[in-house]
Amino acid sequence: MKHITDPIDRRLLDEFQRDFPVTERPFQVLGDTLGLEESEVLDRLERMRKTGRITRVGATIAPGAVSASTLAAVAVPESRLEEVAALIDAEPGVNHNYQREDEWNLWFVATGPDRAHVDETLARISRRTGLRVLDLRLVRPFNVDLGFRMSGAERQVPGPRHVDCSVMLDGDRSVLQALSSGLPLVTEPYALLAHALGCNPAQVMNRIRVLHAAGIISRLGVIVRHRALGWSANAMVVWNMPAERVEAAGPALAAHPGVTLCYERNPVEGVWPYRLYSMIHARSRTEALDILAGASALPELSGTKHKVLFSTRCFKQTGALIQAKEVAA
Repeated sequence: MKHITDPIDRRLLDEFQRDFPVTERPFQVLGDTLGLEESEVLDRLERMRKTGRITRVGATIAPGAVSASTLAAVAVPESRLEEVAALIDAEPGVNHNYQREDEWNLWFVATGPDRAHVDETLARISRRTGLRVLDLRLVRPFNVDLGFRMSGAERQVPGPRHVDCSVMLDGDRSVLQALSSGLPLVTEPYALLAHALGCNPAQVMNRIRVLHAAGIISRLGVIVRHRALGWSANAMVVWNMPAERVEAAGPALAAHPGVTLCYERNPVEGVWPYRLYSMIHARSRTEALDILAGASALPELSGTKHKVLFSTRCFKQTGALIQAKEVAA
């Protein structure tokens, strides 16, 4: 990648986007792997966080496992774009907010501890902006494990994981919220996290291991900002097909090289007919369209009408809200 010229930084981002060590001094483990002092690993990660190349070292949580979320969109007049984006960004439950090339031009993800919290967020945004909000609820994911290879090698994405919510205990939501926000970049991050939660480090690390094994934590590691690392041509492609075709089309599309996310969502009758969604993160618009051409040629998508919405601006990108703000604080 032209944006990461240092080979050690490349390895740091390449090798630790998932399966981050859950041990007393995890950054020492990274240092041993990379041939660095623990302090240099921390310095490099802090530098990349400050320059916007990574958002955090932390977790992504399986959608719908222990909290609620939805993809939403509004059609904003150009003259109001900054105003409306700021109103949406101010909502603590909004963790992603992007401008895209479409009449429905502002797309965001609303998260919260339960569906009622998400509904309240959407209603508040609609009331404050005076705009209709499309609520595009997730039906099922086919691939939501987003990761990026700095080396240019083909990205190896793990297959879908079973999520076992029966392992959840009192206090786990606090652990998940902290991991979603990001671990502190210190020598003993789990000890600092445990102190904040009023328990001991061994307990916290054990719960993280259990939650990760259960699929509730879908990924633990370095969370990168893909646009800052060169994946600047990002397109959401939506496919208009009946529900009965999604069963075959979803897995085929998710497995296509270059497709980084794939999921089914509920359409909005008379307004937004699209049911199957995919993301393409590419280094150029030409590369993205080439990937799309290959996906369109898949037998499972034959004859399917689609729409391409390229991202033009990122207003917000952060971790999900799992607890109500006053509890999380």
